[in-house]
Parts: sequence; C-alpha cells; structure tokens
Amino acid sequence: MAQRVLVTGGSGFVGAHCVLALLQAGYEVRTTIRTPARAADVRSQLATGGLDDAGDALTFAVADLTSDDGWAEAVAGCDSVLHVASPFPTMQPKDENELIVPAREGALRVLRAARDARVKRVVLTSSFAAIGYGHPPTERTFTEEDWTDLGSGIPVSAYVKSKTLAERAAWDFIAREGNGLELATVNPVGILGPALGRDYSSSVQLVKSIVDGRLPRLPRVSFGIVDVRDVASLHLLAMTRPEAAGERFLAIACDVMSAPEVALLIRGHLGTAGQRITTKVMPDWVLKSLAPFSRTVRGALPDIGAVRRASGAKAQRMLGWSPRSREDAIFGTVDSLAAQSRQGA
Repeated sequence: MAQRVLVTGGSGFVGAHCVLALLQAGYEVRTTIRTPARAADVRSQLATGGLDDAGDALTFAVADLTSDDGWAEAVAGCDSVLHVASPFPTMQPKDENELIVPAREGALRVLRAARDARVKRVVLTSSFAAIGYGHPPTERTFTEEDWTDLGSGIPVSAYVKSKTLAERAAWDFIAREGNGLELATVNPVGILGPALGRDYSSSVQLVKSIVDGRLPRLPRVSFGIVDVRDVASLHLLAMTRPEAAGERFLAIACDVMSAPEVALLIRGHLGTAGQRITTKVMPDWVLKSLAPFSRTVRGALPDIGAVRRASGAKAQRMLGWSPRSREDAIFGTVDSLAAQSRQGA
C-alpha cells in the first residue's frame, strides 16, 4: 500500500509542484485547500505538469492556517506532512501581524495535528528569509547554521519576520512537545521555474514584469535562484532520508544574480522578441522617493544594493540533491509564462 502524504497549500506555486512530484513517485497525496473550489485549480496545474488524471491517489481536505477546523481530519492516516502553505502577499501589509500570525500559528496547528496523528515527519517549507537577513553587509556565505537577526535594528520586511518566527516556533515546538515527531526544513532562495498556474512566487512576478516590459528600469536587487522542481525534489529527500531528521536545508542552485543579469539572460533566450526588455538600473533615489507612497517599495528598500550569498552544499553532500542550472530555472519560468499567455489569448 502506498504511503500517504499531506501537502498543505497544494494550489500554490511550490505546493502544486510538491503534489506533482509525490504523485509521480507513487505516493498517495492529500492536499489542503482553503475552499472546495480550489480543487479544480490543483487538478488544472497537475494537468499542465503532465499528469492528466491522478485518480484516487489524490484527495482534498479543506483547512485554513487561521483556524483549528479541519486539521485533524487532514492529517488522519498520513505518514508524512509537507507543510508548504504560508501567506505570501503581493504587497506589504499595513500590519505585519497579518503575515506573522497565520505563518507562525498555522505552522503550530499543522505540527500539533501531525503529532497527535502520529505522523512520522513534517517537512516545513521555510525560506532563506529565515537565515540571511538582519545582518550588516558581509562577504561571507550564509549556511544552515545562520539565523535572521530580528533584534539587530536592521530593517526587515514583514515576510522575513513571518518566515523567521514561524520556523523558530516550529523548532521550539519539536523540542518542547513534539513527542517524537521529526522535523526538517527546506529554506529556498528566490524560486523560479515552470509556473503551473497563476499563483506566482515574488521571483516569478519579477520575471513576468521584466518579460512584459512593465519595468522601464530595474531595481538594484540581487538574489539566489533555485528551480521550483528542485525545491519539490528536496522536500521529498528531506521527507524520506533518515539523516534529514532535525536538519535545515538551503535550496540554492547558483550564486546570486542581479535583476539586470536575469534580464540579460531572458533577452538572449527570447531573441528578437526580447529586444524590448530593459537591462538598465533604476537609481536608488527614485525608489526612495517613491517609498512614502507605496508599501511595496518601502518593503523592498532593505534589499536595494544588498548581496546575500548562500550555500546549498549541505543538501548536495548529505542528500545527493542535484539542482538544475540557473538558466534552466529562468528559461523554464519564461517559457511557462509564454504558454499561459498563448492560452489566455
């Protein structure tokens, strides 16, 4: 009998790829959705990913990070849990607790339910946001031993706070009341790769803005890149490998790239169709002048000019994880967005 895995947030960008990878590997999958109507979104994304009919191997449970309702039923009979769901807004909220509370309390709800259902292991989708922020400029490379410093006085976004506090709370829960439940975390950098639906990561949103020509100038930001398919495969390794219990794993495929460097690769990939894509950089003073009028811009200011390097060596060494190249991740994003555009035309 196939093992059953619960994936929270199966209609999201990373969640859908995790569901797809599990089903292709022969697992039974139950995934949480906020409303029954989102089941159609999950099935549509699986079809885009090449799985037209999951049959009885895929089931759904309605549960929300902000409520206890439905979580006991969601985890019942599951051997493992991939807790992928987390709030990720397109703009900074007025109140940071709109992100922090559901991220932290949602993680604890999932862990309590998993413990009570005698689940063997939970893999939590955390982020590099919980590792490399709140530190002064440095040339060192961040690893899984590092934590974001929320008490340094260096500004960080509400999203960074939410991911840091949620992961901290998860490890504290395991230490104090996990009762044998195992935990591993996957901490991706900027996630690109094929978009199966229109629930994008912020990195995919940036690529879409570049491709659509909506940015006359690019912000002076740099970030690491990893393909969403490799993020999903790392979740499976962290779920199944005995040595992954109690460990954090950074998911990164390459050194940091600047937004203009990403744009330049996209221009080359698209050929003549990419000539409208700019590689020019927006002056910092322009962004700062816009900050009083935009929460999104204000939230991005701490990232302007910052270069935060990270290493994915641990996952490769310990688990044999082998990520795709940055070109595969970027071009996979661009090609999937083009396919969506053709379908919507």
